Amino acid sequence: MKTFLRPFGAALLLGLAALAAQAQAEDFRIGFVNIDRLLREANPAKVGQSKLEAEFSKREKDLMDAGNVLKAASEKFEREAPTLAESQRTARQRQLTEQDRDFQRKRREFQEDLNLRKNEELQQVIDKANRIIKQVAETEKYDAILQEAAYINPKHDITDKVIKALNAANPTK
Repeated sequence: MKTFLRPFGAALLLGLAALAAQAQAEDFRIGFVNIDRLLREANPAKVGQSKLEAEFSKREKDLMDAGNVLKAASEKFEREAPTLAESQRTARQRQLTEQDRDFQRKRREFQEDLNLRKNEELQQVIDKANRIIKQVAETEKYDAILQEAAYINPKHDITDKVIKALNAANPTK
């Protein structure tokens, strides 16, 4: 029985090797898109960044002004503290602490709002980019498009094609 299975096993191995060679001979196209570069260079990403700057620049300036006022008040208090009566020193110190707490809260709220809007804008760009990537993959018959890799041969990088298509679909306003 063992002698009968030996030729059968050898034939099976030869058949599998032939199938593997045939599968390897077929074209398997792979592409790579550098999302970080796309988010820096594509027009929709630049437009989104400009919108964020316009939307948050006034609040940021107001926050910086409030920080400067608080810093000046704190420096003034440090200079005058030795000459103030104990009750005045305590009252002004309490007032500065309250102002600082209010400033920190406003700064946190600003940062949270900015991060939320930034994520919304990035998500819109990524959604557009993914649609473009899918179109490029279908028209150019790619089998796989990677967005993250430890290493990729530059000949597989299609980031420029995707940026060009994104810019054509969404010209700068």
